[in-house]
Amino acid sequence: MRRVSYLHPPPLALAHRGFSLAGLENTLTAFRAAWELGFTHLETDVHATADGVLVAFHDDTLDRVTDRSGRIAALTWAEVSRARIGGTERVVRFEELAEELPGACLNVDVKTSAAIAPLAAAIERLGLHDRILVASFSDARRRAVLSRLSRRVPSSAGVRTTALLAAAAPALPPGVLRWVLRDVDCFQVPERRGSLPVVTPRFLSRAHALGRQVHVWTVNEASDMVRLLDLGVDGLVTDRADLLRDVLAARSEWPPGS
Repeated sequence: MRRVSYLHPPPLALAHRGFSLAGLENTLTAFRAAWELGFTHLETDVHATADGVLVAFHDDTLDRVTDRSGRIAALTWAEVSRARIGGTERVVRFEELAEELPGACLNVDVKTSAAIAPLAAAIERLGLHDRILVASFSDARRRAVLSRLSRRVPSSAGVRTTALLAAAAPALPPGVLRWVLRDVDCFQVPERRGSLPVVTPRFLSRAHALGRQVHVWTVNEASDMVRLLDLGVDGLVTDRADLLRDVLAARSEWPPGS
């Protein structure tokens, strides 16, 4: 069974919501497709239903990608389970995903406060500590998950911590900076946020000087993949797992972690 440590030597290749050119994101079909391409790192998102079932799903509502509608947090698992992504694929429980692909590392974006306790419980119950990274735009949500775990897992900085590195890191005393980044292993960021560049040589240099990786999302053009890898980023999150595999193979960097 393939398995690697989560933050193995870069570059990391992360399949964004699995891999499906048909748009069947966050489905077992998409996750299996990425795994079969050789991806060991799968990115997903989690929400909790009204009765506390943790699902691998990006949006707050079912409306965009399924044949049903409604807020996940207001629906029971029985109701959510009847929805079909793209009209054909069922919504997957997070624990089912973890058990279906036991060698995969899971990059999990905690979308809501309601998902905090169910995610922590799933990590503990299934012993996922060595194969998970906890991420969230919210540092508070991310840290709330970490605080419930029996041992440390890798984690990606939220928006505020990332902004601090980008704007204020040189002005902070080293002890303060170490405290702020005490539970941060990487920065998972877009290349740009609106008109503002995020992934710059200075940002990369600061992160690397602090021993943190930088993973860029969501990169779907081969030319951008090459450019960012040449710039020195440590990982790429992509909807086009097929293209990223070819780019890394051409650089003699496939399979990841080899």
